[in-house]
Order: sequence, then C-alpha cells, then structure tokens
Amino acid sequence: MKSISKVIFLYLFIVTTGCPWLTQSGHADPVPVPQIAFAPRHYICYHTGGELTIDGKLAETDWQNAAWSEDFVDIEGSLKPAPWFRTRMKMLWDDKNLYIAADLQETDVWATLKKRDSIIFIDNDFEVFIDPDGDTHHYYELEVNAFGTEWDLFLNKPYRDGAKAMFYWDIDSLQTRINVQGTINQPGDKDYGWTVELAIPWKVLQEFAAKPGSPEHGEQWRMNFSRVEWRTDAVNGKYIKIVNPATGKPYPEENWVWSPQGIINMHYPELWGFVQFSTIPVGSGRNEFIAQPQEQVKWALRQVYYAQKAFYQKNGKYSNNYQDFHLDIESVAGYHWPPVMQTTDHYFEAQSQAIDGNDCWIIQNDSKIYQIMRSSDK
Repeated sequence: MKSISKVIFLYLFIVTTGCPWLTQSGHADPVPVPQIAFAPRHYICYHTGGELTIDGKLAETDWQNAAWSEDFVDIEGSLKPAPWFRTRMKMLWDDKNLYIAADLQETDVWATLKKRDSIIFIDNDFEVFIDPDGDTHHYYELEVNAFGTEWDLFLNKPYRDGAKAMFYWDIDSLQTRINVQGTINQPGDKDYGWTVELAIPWKVLQEFAAKPGSPEHGEQWRMNFSRVEWRTDAVNGKYIKIVNPATGKPYPEENWVWSPQGIINMHYPELWGFVQFSTIPVGSGRNEFIAQPQEQVKWALRQVYYAQKAFYQKNGKYSNNYQDFHLDIESVAGYHWPPVMQTTDHYFEAQSQAIDGNDCWIIQNDSKIYQIMRSSDK
C-alpha cells in the first residue's frame, strides 16, 4: 500500500504543479544540453576515528577540523545570480558510515511535512545525490526538511532516460538530525538558519560501488548537494508561498547546489561533483585532489549522447554517422576519436578505445557509460 499511495501522490503533484522532466503534453522532453563547461567541483573527505553524536550540532573536534565546501551557487551556475542565503556542506567517513553535514542560512525557518517519504521539496529542503561508480545509473537521492523529515529514493537511471524511481526504498539505519538556530514556524522573529547532520551506512551504498564496504584511499565518487528555497511571506501567523500574479501560481523554487549543473535538473549525474576519500585522519594531513584523465573521454562521449538524443527527437531514429552531429571535438587525449558508432533505429552505443589499446569507454542511448579493459587478465 505504501508504494501505491506514494505513486498516486506523486502523480497528483505532477499534474498540479508540473515537473521538469515532462512537457505539458506529458511526453518525454528532448534531452537538453547543459549550458556549462565541464568543471565539477571536488571535495576531499577525510577519515574520522572518533565517535560522532548525530545531533545536528557538529560540536566534535573532527567536525570542527573538517573543511567546509565552497558556498552553493545557483543550479545553472553563473547563468543566474548568486543565492541570497549561504549554504555549504562538509563530510567525514569511517568504516561504518558516510557523514554529511550542511549549514543553511535562513532568516525564517519553516516546514510543513512530518510524514516520511512525503515529497519533501514542497518545503524548503536539503538534498543529497550519490552515484558511487559514476556511470550515471543506480544512484541515491535523499531529501530532508527542517523538521528532519526524510524522503529517500533510488533511481536505476536518470528520468530523461526512462527512470523507474523506487519511491518505496528506504535507507536502512539512516540517522538524521536537525539543529535549528532560531525557532521553526514562528513568523516575526529572525532566525539564523538550520544545520543538517546525516549518517548513511556503507552497507546501503555498497551495492553499486566499486567494491563492498567503505571506499579505498583515493577512491572517487560522484555526488551533489542541493537546496530548495521557496519565496514566502508571513500571513496571519503562517508562512505561505508568494504567488506570481502573472500565473496565479507560486513562484518556482530556487535551486542552489554545490556543483552547478548548467540546467535546472539535478538528474544529470555527469555534472555532479567529485568526492575523493582519504584514509588520513581529519586534521592530521592533507591530500591533493587527483584529476582522472579518463573524465575527458567520458565527457566527450556524453556530447555524442546529447547529439544523438537531439537527432532522434528530430528524425525518429539514431544516426550511425558521426558527421551528422557537427560536434566541435577534434581529438581526445589518449583515445581514438571520433568514436566507433553502433546503432539501430532505437538503440546506439559509441565506443572510444585508448590509443595504447588497454581500455575502451562506451556510452549507450540510456546515458550509461562504462569501461572495458582490453589488457590481459582484466
């Protein structure tokens, strides 16, 4: 019953408010190209050896030693003005959990939803997105409001590629605590904001990671963090969303993120940031972020994916001719280019093999990207 009622609720929400991955006719949108250069942010997540009390206060020495991220920006990056409230996050890890903390500046803290697995972004919220192996498939989403109400879900692929989101899925042993600096749902006073503290067990995340258990030193995951902020006003002692007189509906929510997407859609995992794990105890040393050269060929193949989707939208089939796309990519360091294309009318994959012959990167029409090792014993 839980999954049925949730699907009905989501359907009603889409019908009444609209949804970024559907057109007004209800058909799948073409896949728009992010209007941003490929330059995801990155963060070094250090190890904690101390016991963290999940209370939203971040008082432990290890939390104090963990660095804050850069301030969040608009989801479209420099295409839009900077957020008017500050948001930032920090992370730690141990053998049991990934720990995430967020600081959200807010002069009027409010929330309405108290039932787990409600559509939390109807309220102001903080959101976590995790793709352990970076293939854009099989990723996790978690949303939390100022009450600490959770909505956790698992997606087998992005919505643009026909996702089947598992709304009934829960993060087993998830710990969530909120610390409000002020008073919640009390117009007339001035709050500072609210702090989120999360503990997510590796036993939940390991299924689609490179290996079971916690990450290895230097391992990189793709993650992003988002904040939804609605324009509100206080009326008769309650917060209400401000209505746009031109539409008769509330103004769209603001989306502020750690690593910008270049598009108003969080479900482009290829744009998420890089989190690199370090076994160095937090505060006792420093690692440098190690850029992975294969990310360039992966990004080039994603340009082929975007172009194929546009071609399909116009012609009703995929192309096996790279020249149809007119992509401004002449070469990719270390890899043969252009890619080898294999297509049917309704399926494609593009392959780019390393010049040394050791590996090949492949992207499919559902945006899944993966590597095949060509060397012996692999």
